[in-house]
Amino acid sequence: MRALTVRAESVVLAWRTWWGRSTAIRYLDALAGALRPRGYRCVELYRARPPVLCVFPSAPHDRAGLAVGVRAMPGGSWGYHQAGSRYLCPCGDAEGAAELVDHILTCRMSPATR
Repeated sequence: MRALTVRAESVVLAWRTWWGRSTAIRYLDALAGALRPRGYRCVELYRARPPVLCVFPSAPHDRAGLAVGVRAMPGGSWGYHQAGSRYLCPCGDAEGAAELVDHILTCRMSPATR
């Protein structure tokens, strides 16, 4: 019975993510707005399902990037996820999410600083 409940919850969350497109875009726009003053370039891939925000450093020689999406979570909340479904943080705090994305990209650009 537990397996059925877990499966049903994952189906409901996938459905909420699919149909909550406008909510996801609103959260991604807030994240982009918090990242641009930090010097990051944001490419909005909102025609994709689910919508994705690709974040790149402004420097042309840096090839590091991060794809961020928004997914529905249990309890009616939403969360920022890195491509590949790695959870980053809850939506609603764009500044906190921008700080986390900044940290991840800084580590990717300078692996020696880990």
